[in-house]
Amino acid sequence: MTATSGLTQYWEQGDALTHLVAVLLLAMSLLSWIIALYQAWNLRAARRGVSPAIAGFWAAASPDLALAALRAARADTWLSPLALAALYPDQALDGGAAPSLAARASHADRVTRALRDVLLVLQRRIDAGQTWLATIAGAAPFVGLLGTVWGIYHALMGVAGSDQPSITAVAGPVGEALIMTALGLAVAIPALVAYNLLGRSGRMLHDVLDGFAGDLQRLFGAGEER
Repeated sequence: MTATSGLTQYWEQGDALTHLVAVLLLAMSLLSWIIALYQAWNLRAARRGVSPAIAGFWAAASPDLALAALRAARADTWLSPLALAALYPDQALDGGAAPSLAARASHADRVTRALRDVLLVLQRRIDAGQTWLATIAGAAPFVGLLGTVWGIYHALMGVAGSDQPSITAVAGPVGEALIMTALGLAVAIPALVAYNLLGRSGRMLHDVLDGFAGDLQRLFGAGEER
């Protein structure tokens, strides 16, 4: 019996719960692959673009030219918010509104706070989907196991109601039910691998952004407001 024929027979003989388990595993698999591929492309593009963009920023002759260099770079959405927060901290904090409690802080403190707020937003972008990947990696094996247990239960109930129970009658349905455990692992393992790889890539990108923010704070935080 192949896995495909076993799944087909399992589906045809299954009830609402077995169908729900199969559909749930399929949805979890699709979601994990979508998140993994999208974030892998997103973080890879960001990591390849930030270093040249930062080099172009520091090579500029003035802050305005440096901002223009960032806006022309592929990593604009990752770096420009940090540069704007360092150059215009009041606008980053309160949109340039009337004097507020934030405006009473020193210029250096306002720059630090504005950069920290932007870094938090960027960190959420880096971590997008990570919670779902971790949840799928942890839950998928148990969802598959639930399908297996329910399938074995129905197989044993069918044998118990048979006039001539035999190991042959049990082996087929039990084997079909065990496929659900394998499917649960097939969903969980890629999600776990993606979670770890994306986490490492995200940490590397965050380290670059954090270093850039630190350099901005030291350069513009000590100066007066523009």
